[in-house]
Amino acid sequence: MGKQLAVKKPTSKFIKVRCSKCKNEQIIFGKASTKINCLVCNQEVALPSGGKAKIRAQILEVLE
Repeated sequence: MGKQLAVKKPTSKFIKVRCSKCKNEQIIFGKASTKINCLVCNQEVALPSGGKAKIRAQILEVLE
């Protein structure tokens, strides 16, 4: 019938993390391009690094 196009699966993921200071859980983007702070206590949770973010909190789950 028609041509089938190959669609690549995305390599980026969302990550559920727990803040090391106040234990708040939140979901962040794994390739964040800006600094991410905890929504409760404002502690740094992730820092950009040009590709994958440097996670500075406990990783609970990688969501796909």
